[in-house]
Amino acid sequence: MSDWKAKRFWKEATVEQAEEGFEVRLDGRPVKTPAKRSLILPTQAMAAVVAAEWDAQEGEIKPHLMPATKTANAALDKVVGQHAEVADMLADYGDSDLLCYRADRPAELVARQAALWDPMLEWAQQTFGVTLALRTGVMHQPQDAAVLAVLRQQTHALSAFELAAFHDLVSLSGSLILGFAAARQARDVEALWDLSRLDEIWQAEQWGVDDEAEEMAAIKKASFLHANTMFTLCRAA
Repeated sequence: MSDWKAKRFWKEATVEQAEEGFEVRLDGRPVKTPAKRSLILPTQAMAAVVAAEWDAQEGEIKPHLMPATKTANAALDKVVGQHAEVADMLADYGDSDLLCYRADRPAELVARQAALWDPMLEWAQQTFGVTLALRTGVMHQPQDAAVLAVLRQQTHALSAFELAAFHDLVSLSGSLILGFAAARQARDVEALWDLSRLDEIWQAEQWGVDDEAEEMAAIKKASFLHANTMFTLCRAA
């Protein structure tokens, strides 16, 4: 029995309007999450993407080819029941945001961090009315509590589905501010990803590319871009 694999048993995946959103159905039967909750999505656009993943399955079901379904399952099975805890965990990134921790040398790296990261902190100030303090080195120094409270409020305001996508935007980039910038489409999402890897890109320029590190970075980038797409779908008309 350990070799048993779930296989496609349906002819068609469809989207039907439900009381709380849009439901994905297989031959008219509702899809369930791993925790047996109904797979109901907040927008028709997101439901269509999830349904398309199910329709694309042939023979043995391959969950790794269904990233939108995976994110939806996480929202329903994990975030819904512990929204506050997830929001707090992500808001905590503001206290040690990647954009605030700067190198003290070499001068070229210091200048590049200032040129590329300062505009994002200025965006945060203009958008949320908060000013995050810069730090030199890697030792943690707490940010102002009032600043963090504003960012925490913004994080808690996200829906369960938004928070599930936001989780990857923040955790993969290491920056609450870059996560918000991606979610609010403040900059091109690929450019934001590159900002999160500024130090790694600098090191590669100086010492050469590490193929293994680049391969891992490519996987993380794909997840970051997917999370951005899912967040956008949460607010699609």
